[in-house]
Amino acid sequence: MPMDELLQLNLQLFSMIGTIAFAISGAVVAMEEEYDILGVFVLALVTAFGGGVVRNVLIGIPVTTLWEQGNLLKTALIAAFLVFIVPVSWIRKWKTWESLFDAIGLAAFAIQGALYAKQMNVPLSAVMVAAMLTGIGGGMIRDVLAGRKPLVLRDEIYAVWAMLAGLMIGLGWVQGSWQLLALFAAVVLLRMLSVIRKWRLPRRSLKLSDEPSMEKSGS
Repeated sequence: MPMDELLQLNLQLFSMIGTIAFAISGAVVAMEEEYDILGVFVLALVTAFGGGVVRNVLIGIPVTTLWEQGNLLKTALIAAFLVFIVPVSWIRKWKTWESLFDAIGLAAFAIQGALYAKQMNVPLSAVMVAAMLTGIGGGMIRDVLAGRKPLVLRDEIYAVWAMLAGLMIGLGWVQGSWQLLALFAAVVLLRMLSVIRKWRLPRRSLKLSDEPSMEKSGS
């Protein structure tokens, strides 16, 4: 198979995986926040496509290319609708699988974003940024619209794994389909290990301890 056809096939594969995973994630978050069915669809679409839109803006691709992805839009809407109609008892078990779906979406979109940027012949740094933004952008917008602190900025190591995927693709270390699938599995595994083992980047808090209350003097 010619390299261009193989690249397009890989882009389609990882786009589909990421779209389904993040559409489910966005729909469930919307239901947790008690949004109506329109809100469920909106949050599912934003989560599934937000990262790609941000990436396209930064590397100079028209945002209107989103409307050319009719099959992916339909897939995201179908995934959101299925989440909306399944029994509530199934949704309550979501927390068990939430991190896994998020990791799958992160890995798939990070690879898709890196491949897309690589196809545009942009510098290595841009490939890494494209991988990161595609992997985390939708989730960040989802959390902001849901009134939550963005997961990527406060929780276990997240964006680093997307940048690592971009680095490996940008340097040409990962090219073939099997190598890309291995990278996908590695990013999912590393993200899940971050969750399970609580791996975090260094942080500093500027919160001040409560000032001692002034004692009232007795008469």
